[in-house]
Amino acid sequence: MQTVTGKTAFITGGASGIGLAMAEVFLEAGMRVVIADLLSSHLSEARSHLARHGDAAHFIALDVRDRAAFAKAADEADAVFGKVHVLCNNAGVGSDRPVMDASYDEWDWIFGVNVGGVINGLVTFMPRMRALGEQAHIVNTASVAALIPLSATAIYTGTKFAVRGLSEALRLALAPHGIGVSTLCPGLVRTRILESARYRPSHIAPPPPGPNLNEVLRSQLAAAAAEPIEVGRAVLRGIRNNDAYILTHPESKPEVAALCEELLASFPPATDVSEARMQFETQMRSMRDVERAAARGGRK
Repeated sequence: MQTVTGKTAFITGGASGIGLAMAEVFLEAGMRVVIADLLSSHLSEARSHLARHGDAAHFIALDVRDRAAFAKAADEADAVFGKVHVLCNNAGVGSDRPVMDASYDEWDWIFGVNVGGVINGLVTFMPRMRALGEQAHIVNTASVAALIPLSATAIYTGTKFAVRGLSEALRLALAPHGIGVSTLCPGLVRTRILESARYRPSHIAPPPPGPNLNEVLRSQLAAAAAEPIEVGRAVLRGIRNNDAYILTHPESKPEVAALCEELLASFPPATDVSEARMQFETQMRSMRDVERAAARGGRK
């Protein structure tokens, strides 16, 4: 989607942090933006922040876990701005609870928002985007935690690996339909993710008192966190370039490289692989190569 002017974007978790930055960058590029978010207070703040863009921004209260509400929000977006060409599944929550202490309810909540919210966005919008008969794009927000496992946030890490894997496969599946898919994997950014406890359902007990990763990260925000607007600009570039990955923190590259080397080193030698297995894998790899080339738009 090299040309975005006049197109409509739908952003979940769009009223603060990275989502709001995406909205701001998209609006400056001449797009119309539907901003969906859970809290009315955040929506009010975003409305004031984006007031200079007039009626090019529309605001909807949405819990991404609610499938019926998602469908209604999509209908509202269509009615206000016309068909959606860009979907940003950005809403997410974090957890500072040690994984060994987490209940089923905690797991269900984090996966329900971070993975279920993405699924609900896809099921709601993919048929509509395919029906456009035009180029469209989906951005799924994962995290650097989808590349580098974090023991202190094991549940969150699991959700982001799931989003990454889903997005990679979806990119291949949707390429023939003219729909690009990018996985956004930001590092530490100045957002409200550390305030996720505010959104925790009341029936889930809070984590036990004591030091936790959120406190450590909060102390680093002022000096180390990237500004959301930088991520928003990277997302627009990624959409225009049809990038598979939108990465924002180059300082993470050495650790990702080391993890890839560890993975490659774990393969056994190929000396005992039968000819039939080798032929099968060669055939499958050839098929995947064709799919990846199509997803890149023919670029090698």
